[in-house]
Amino acid sequence: MTPSIQEVIERIPEWRGREVSFQLLGGGLTNTNYRVEVDGSPCVVRIPGASTQLLAVDRNNEYFNTKAAAQAGVGPKVLHYLPQDCVMVLEYIPGTTMSNRALGSPGMPERIAQSLLRLHAGPRFLTDFNMFRLVEFYLRMAREHEVRVPAGYPQERPTFGRIERALGAHALPSVPCHNDLLAENYIDDGQRLRLIDFEYSGNNDPCFELGNTCQELGYSKVQFAELCRAYFGEVRRFQLARMHLYALMSDVGWTLWGAIQAKVSKLDYDFWGYCQTRWDRALQVMHSAAFGDWLEQAAGRD
Repeated sequence: MTPSIQEVIERIPEWRGREVSFQLLGGGLTNTNYRVEVDGSPCVVRIPGASTQLLAVDRNNEYFNTKAAAQAGVGPKVLHYLPQDCVMVLEYIPGTTMSNRALGSPGMPERIAQSLLRLHAGPRFLTDFNMFRLVEFYLRMAREHEVRVPAGYPQERPTFGRIERALGAHALPSVPCHNDLLAENYIDDGQRLRLIDFEYSGNNDPCFELGNTCQELGYSKVQFAELCRAYFGEVRRFQLARMHLYALMSDVGWTLWGAIQAKVSKLDYDFWGYCQTRWDRALQVMHSAAFGDWLEQAAGRD
């Protein structure tokens, strides 16, 4: 059973006899988050959502990687952990939760690259992340739990194989990656962009990280190139092609995430609409003229 915030507060010995208040934080689509003040000092309590094992969320991996990201200087510190409930109490990061509009402003690709370079140079994460294997896992969960998937999805699996082969031709060394960098997972603390929510973190190709965040932020091709230059110090066709293909695979994978959430989540959110929107966008890219060019460029290298 998922504990209530009152139960979590009672289970932390250091908080007994102290003045504790809490406030629900909005925005989460998988977990429930609270701002908790203990004698006036704020922190964040993160309570896992229901059936997240169907979404391939490994809470031990998340806990380990959150600590590693804090050590790298980009993630929040873990103040307390309740292993029986997989509940984390995290450092509260004062600052501005970012939006697509904010992260689309001039100079932001450079700031994003600085934070990602810091994370990627930090301690290795506990496990690896591979979107192609995650897609296979999600499809298995969909079959076992009778989850509806968008029309035409299974028929495109050979295309996913073409993408994987192209990306595997010149794979980059894996680094500790967040892997789910939508705008709300960035917080501007006034000095750097901090990162939160390491549910899907794992060691991965850095081009997935770059392509994923570009896709989540709605970046244009020009902004893809800006982030590529800020991260690698140059823009090469093979790097850009990898970013675009991984951006596509973000849509392919998170399509199934949305489909499963539409079946199991108790949140009042249109997960099926989310799922269908991502799949429609993925189909458009897979049937575009640029898609073939990206496959060739990623496999051929400059």
